[in-house]
Amino acid sequence: QVQLVESGGGLVQAGGSLRLSCATSERTFSSYHMGWFRQAPGKEREFVAGITRSGGSTDYADSVKGRFTISRDNAKTVYLQMNSLKPEDTAVYYCAGRWTFSNSVARAQNDYALWGQGTQVTVSS
Repeated sequence: QVQLVESGGGLVQAGGSLRLSCATSERTFSSYHMGWFRQAPGKEREFVAGITRSGGSTDYADSVKGRFTISRDNAKTVYLQMNSLKPEDTAVYYCAGRWTFSNSVARAQNDYALWGQGTQVTVSS
């Protein structure tokens, strides 16, 4: 069974930075498009950022554009660098994987078949 394991969450002050990592042992990781989602208390899970299997295309939610950066490496890890964090970024962050013949980033949760367990990010004001 493919597993995605997030790490790097924690407590940070507003204006600070965190880098989330999502690691997998899946040998076909390089064929998956990857995404980050988040869910704040009392809210639905929402798209944050996505990256194609090649890393050549990325997409961001308007709320994080210019502050967050998604990237991936050949070591089966995808990252989310989060800068200038705000209290409204507080949420559980999930990593997700999507396999498709198309070469595009998807924002819909239903397009992703693989999910991690989530990591908590708390931004204090």
